[in-house]
This record gives sequence, C-alpha cells and structure tokens, in this order.
Amino acid sequence: MHFAALTVDPAFRVGEVDPRLYGSFVEHLGRCVYDGIHEPGHAEADEHGFRRDVAALTRELGVPIVRYPGGNFVSGYHWEDGIGPVAERPTRIDLAWRSIEPNHVGVDEFQRWAGSVGAESMMAVNLGTRGIDAARNLVEYCNHPSGTYWSDRRRANGAAEPHGIKVWCLGNEMDGPWQIGHKTALEYGRLAAEAGKAMRLVDPSIELVACGSSGRGMPTFGSWEATVLGETYDVADYVSLHAYYQERDGDRGSFLASAVDMDAFIEAVIATADHVRAAGRHRKRINLSFDEWNVWYQSDFAGEENLPIQRTPRLIEDVYSVTDAVVVGNLLISLLKHADRVRIGCQAQLVNVIGLIMTEPGGPAWRQSSYHPFALTSRHGRGTVLRTEPTGPTYETAVHGEVPVLDAVAVHGDEGVVLFAVNRDQERELTLDVDARSLPELAVAEHVTLADDDPDAVNTAAAPDRVAPRRLDPPKVDGGRVQAVLPPLSWNMIRLTR
Repeated sequence: MHFAALTVDPAFRVGEVDPRLYGSFVEHLGRCVYDGIHEPGHAEADEHGFRRDVAALTRELGVPIVRYPGGNFVSGYHWEDGIGPVAERPTRIDLAWRSIEPNHVGVDEFQRWAGSVGAESMMAVNLGTRGIDAARNLVEYCNHPSGTYWSDRRRANGAAEPHGIKVWCLGNEMDGPWQIGHKTALEYGRLAAEAGKAMRLVDPSIELVACGSSGRGMPTFGSWEATVLGETYDVADYVSLHAYYQERDGDRGSFLASAVDMDAFIEAVIATADHVRAAGRHRKRINLSFDEWNVWYQSDFAGEENLPIQRTPRLIEDVYSVTDAVVVGNLLISLLKHADRVRIGCQAQLVNVIGLIMTEPGGPAWRQSSYHPFALTSRHGRGTVLRTEPTGPTYETAVHGEVPVLDAVAVHGDEGVVLFAVNRDQERELTLDVDARSLPELAVAEHVTLADDDPDAVNTAAAPDRVAPRRLDPPKVDGGRVQAVLPPLSWNMIRLTR
C-alpha cells in the first residue's frame, strides 16, 4: 500500500470556479446532432424533434454552456442555411466531415434546445470561408432586439426575444492544415481582430474567444498564440486550447498521467498570454477557454479525407472504459487546479461522437463510463479551488517522465470541502491522509469511487450500468485529520460537510 498526504486550508486559494468550466460541445459531426440530440419520430422526441431522454441526461450532467456548431464544421458553414422554414432550407455537403447536412437544426432550434437543458450557447463564427459580414450579421440576428433586417428575420422565424448569446468563438483551429480556410497566425489574427471589433459594435456585452493553436504538439504552438494575441489582445477575452488523449501501444501508465501534459499545456499558454500582456503594456489579463478536451482514440479514425460523403455517418463513436473514465476525471482535476485562469471548458463532445452519452436510432440513450466523473464533478465541484500541494509516491512513465501516483484538488463551497483524487497506480491501493484541521467543523459525508476489477469494462446499450460509481465506507475524521483508501486505478470524490 502507498501513502500520500495533502492539506486543506481555506487560506490557500487558487480561485473561484466559473460554472462554465463544466461545458460541453455539440458539433454537426456524425450522430451528435442528428440521431443524437435530435431525432424526430423517436418515442422520446418532443414536439420539436429533440430527444427527451438525451435532454434529461444532459440536465443531469449540469452542463451550463455548450459550444456550437463546430469545430471543423463551422469553417465552411453558412449559418443562414439553418434559419427560416425547415422545408425551405438547402441541403449541403459538409466538407469538414464529408457529410450531407440537411440544416434541419440551426441557430434557433439549438437555442431552444440549449435553454431546455439549462445551458447557454457558446456560438462559433466561420472565419475559414467567410469573415466579418457573416459574423456581425449573426450577432445581429441572435442578440439585437428588433427593428433591423437580421433581428426582424429572427422575430419572423419565431424568436421574438433576442437569444442573448454571451460567448463567441472567433473561428476554430485556424492553424490546422485540415481546416477549411486554414491561415497563418498573422492572417488569422488580423481577421479575428476586425471581425471581433465589428461583432462587439453590434453588441458590446459579448465575450470573444480567439483561436489558440490546435494543440500543444503543433509546430505552430507558442508562436501562434503570441502572434494572434499580439493582434487580438484588445478585442479578445479568452484564448482557446484543444487537447485529446489516448492510450498508445499498451502504455497505460503514461495514459493515466495525461493530466500532466494538460497542466503543462495550460501553464505554457498562460505564460505566453502574460508575455504578450507585458510586452504590449496591456492592463487586462487574457483568460483561457479549454473548449475541446477529451479522451479520443484518434489512431482508430480513418481521417476525414478517407470518408465517403454520406448522411448521418457513425463517426468517432469511441466506447469508453473504466481507465478512460479515470483519465477524464483527472483532466477535470487539471482544469480545476487552474481555475484562476481557465474560465471555460468544453468536453468534446456531448452525444455519440466521443460522447458522454450514447444513443441508438429508435432505441435507448445511456451513460458512458466517462459520464460519471463529469456529472459528479460538475455537481459538487462548485466554489473556491484550494491549493493542496499533495505529497506521495511517484512512478516513471515513457511519455511524461516521473509523475505522482496521486493527483488531487479540493473545492471549498457551500456544502463544505470536496476532494477529487485519482490513484494512478494500477495495482496498489493508496492511503490518503488529509489534514483538515483548519476546518474543524467538517465531518465526512461520503467517499464515492469509480474503479473496477476490470479496468477495460465499458457500458453498452445492453449493459448501460456495467460501470458506475459506488460508495465506499466513509472514513472518519479524527482530530481534524481524515484517512481514505483509494482503490487501484481509480477516480474518487470525498465530501467533507459541516
């Protein structure tokens, strides 16, 4: 058995958790929209064709914001195709995912759905094949009350009140050669600055996200952020980060430490943003929007260029194991540890496409294993993140070098203190000693774990609850100290309440 320790003290604060850290992502990709959130004719469909069972699972997740409509999809998208009478909307080829797009769901339908699940929209604009005019017109359509061409078009389409969309993405992954309308950092930075300026002239209250590099492994990483922020610093509020992780070549030890890479990624972007701030003598700070993240087995994906053009294809429908779920829970810990600067997070994606939720056409909807740490962290990880500085054993990985066996974070909120902790050891339990003497009024409420004798176990339509959290016997508080035993290869939530 291993031993680790940490201290919980409300004097050592990281920052307040922005609820938007627990956002998700719905892209017109595969079966995320069609046969995912939207399936007219399904027994669970509402009067607008949206599945009530998927909506209920989304509400249970506690997702406060959902990014839409892409992703790579947005870089070739004409948003005007998705408004007005559905029967009159054009059918297009989506070149990003080589799919037939019927445009049955557009901005108004998505807004209605987002409101029904208690979420805001985080709307992306096309800065690939389009630019300033299309972006400012979309803001006018969504947010201006009335009396102008686009706001009156919205009203005529059945939305009398403005949608009031607050957060807008200035394009998507524009440094990626796969992106339609791929640009250099300077080309994108100038366009994003001018588009953002025009959008904010329409609605001064909006917040804008500039595209960071598509990933930490891109050759453009770092220099891209510096150039783009040099052009957009005055107009942008956030810079985006995207990261996906997978187990490679049976190296589970490195995979379980994926959050080490996420930590380094976040800290590098913060350093770059703060360098631009200092060099430009800016007063405001740029915060981070980690608006695509997940486990994704990209090595199993054929690649967009190899896909036949088809309608509602089954694309990137990864099935997640216990191990994958533990990594997802650990990535949430990483986001929380940087809550002072990471203000928005979007797990990618919500349904079917590397989704937390899976569906079958005409059939059931069920929770993937990764659904559970997300839902519990979203529900209980609200308040102030505390700096805990864990100590304990380490192990050697091929990818990340020496890493700690324990990763953990504490959130101090109205219900007390909630600890989220991962034991990365695949074989041994980890005894965690928590010094909570600074909060003498706390008593342990519960210890919930996600672990299994089979780390490769998954949920399916036939066995939707094969992988689920379970409660362990709660540890006792003794003189302000708590000892909890974390199972091997596990994600854990320990709640200490008053």
